[in-house]
Amino acid sequence: MTAAEARDTQRTPVVPELVHTRAELARARMALTGTVGVVMTMGALHEGHETLLRAARERADHVIVTIFVNPLQFGPNEDFDRYPRTLDADLELCRRAGADLVFAPTAADMYPDGEPTVRVEPGQLGEDLEGLSRPGFFHGVLTVVLKLLQLTRPDLAFFGEKDYQQLTLVRRMCRDLDVPVEVVGVPTAREPDGLARSSRNRYLSAGEREVALRLSRALRAGVEAAEAGRDAGAVLTAAHACFGAGEPGARLDYLVLTDSDLAPGPVRGPARLLVAAWVGGTRLIDNAPVRLDPTR
Repeated sequence: MTAAEARDTQRTPVVPELVHTRAELARARMALTGTVGVVMTMGALHEGHETLLRAARERADHVIVTIFVNPLQFGPNEDFDRYPRTLDADLELCRRAGADLVFAPTAADMYPDGEPTVRVEPGQLGEDLEGLSRPGFFHGVLTVVLKLLQLTRPDLAFFGEKDYQQLTLVRRMCRDLDVPVEVVGVPTAREPDGLARSSRNRYLSAGEREVALRLSRALRAGVEAAEAGRDAGAVLTAAHACFGAGEPGARLDYLVLTDSDLAPGPVRGPARLLVAAWVGGTRLIDNAPVRLDPTR
């Protein structure tokens, strides 16, 4: 039995405390002793988030969940108003997964002076991939993540690997700015058929959901090519075949193979295959670890 399991056998399940303001959060945070983990979300929680919360429970004495639909990371043509707000259901999932504290602020409480004039600069990586398709996105992400780290003061912060570029940039930000927190990546939670769990999956029709499986199939094809000893070019070719001209219904945004830190240069050894595509009016992302032969 792990230490976390031993704690959980003695822990009476309770409804997590819900706070909305900075002052309420500060008071509730002072009552948490021992190791504190945080899971940052925009709500509309699903089993993928529950996986994050359970990973946090394994390592932390207390778990804080933040629920905030951050306006800074939505572009002018993106779905801020459409993004689902399901606080009651989110609280039930937090209770089930063993969260202690939920911080659900308003935009006015997070940004009391309006949109901040000083934001975190993500560097060149923030302008590539997701940043290229969504200009300014990672400025908004890193700014709110840094603010929430300051407000919750965790020892551990848990992020899903599905948003791999985000995870990489958060790690880099904490390293570069000396933020005293360990950033923990949690493997992508998937549906039984391989589709990565996402809040945006609820926008898909039955037919679109079937089309969406091309993302995970492309990743699997690339991984299998790498396992067969193929080089980087062949891995990409295998993955791209899932989005061929004879496969209508999905519009590919990007499909790239890069090293595990998303750094430029030749790709050998541990790598990452990343994909983004539009299925109908919904943009989905996914990725998978790949290991290339370092001699090729």
